[in-house]
Amino acid sequence: MHRLIADRSLGDSWLGPEDARAAYRDVVRTRRFDDRALALQRRGWMSGYPPFRGQEAAQVGAAHAMRDDDWLLPTYRSNALQIARGVPMSDILLFRRGHPEFHSDHDLPVLPQAVPIASQLPHAVGLGMARNYRGNGEAALVCFGDGATSQGDTHEAMNFAGVFETPTVFFCENNGWAISHPRERQTASESIAEKADAYGFEGVQVDGNDPLAVREVVSEALASAREGSPVLVEALTYRQGAHTTADDPDRYRPAESDLPAWRTRDPVDRLEAFLRDEGVIDDAFVTETRERADEELAAAVAAAEAVETPGPDDLFDPVYAGPSPHLDDQRAECRRYRATHPLEED
Repeated sequence: MHRLIADRSLGDSWLGPEDARAAYRDVVRTRRFDDRALALQRRGWMSGYPPFRGQEAAQVGAAHAMRDDDWLLPTYRSNALQIARGVPMSDILLFRRGHPEFHSDHDLPVLPQAVPIASQLPHAVGLGMARNYRGNGEAALVCFGDGATSQGDTHEAMNFAGVFETPTVFFCENNGWAISHPRERQTASESIAEKADAYGFEGVQVDGNDPLAVREVVSEALASAREGSPVLVEALTYRQGAHTTADDPDRYRPAESDLPAWRTRDPVDRLEAFLRDEGVIDDAFVTETRERADEELAAAVAAAEAVETPGPDDLFDPVYAGPSPHLDDQRAECRRYRATHPLEED
């Protein structure tokens, strides 16, 4: 198990004080985002939402390890990783309100969130194979949960990565639960990391509630992947809340966890305490960080609310590359339907 917090001082790593402060800024930013997004969903501002509270450290650490040209393949719970990577908060909010995922037209090498479980893993290997053909230097980091390791896509992707030596890092956030199924119902293996042995590459476990340790491990994994050796990183973390806003974890998760305290302790509080002890941050820095995060989030919500809600006619806009001879008829039919089936108002 690789970790920094509780085992080493910051000086015993290659990370500097500014690296640590950057990690703190982003875990605070993403925690604030998650709390606000959950509150917005509860009042009907958007549809379903998958909270990631408790997993910020793993995601921020992985994002900070990536180069600007590395590809990110997120899953539906990878919002902290996307935000730390540079995706505007408003884009993620708008996606949950039914808009296209890249509303800001950013040019970051980030693929759309994958909602089907494990479908993004073969895509990551495909990107890696394309990189090998082109001779470029980027790598691909693909995110998934422990439950995704039960899917055939995971086996196929890792098998291809090992055979074709693709520059792929498989980043598993093992939060202990696949919706209502605990990890031991997913696999009989002692760890998920050890599954990499069967595919001919390295697997490593890291304290997923320690963003500095995650950055160290993922940085090394990406460097290895660029040399033709894929890596499976298992970040041990904990999902504090529900699987989604449609889930009730009290029905299946016991109140008393049998996991160690380092894994269930709040990663934001844990990092803050460590950095205070290291003399890297103080009260003024903490206050400023929280205030800036709240300002950024308020601006993101305002930007999302300023985007006009699309109408039914807009459904046809991205369907055809050029004018369709049937488009006017389809729009007319849509208007006729709306006239006879008015939308119910809340």
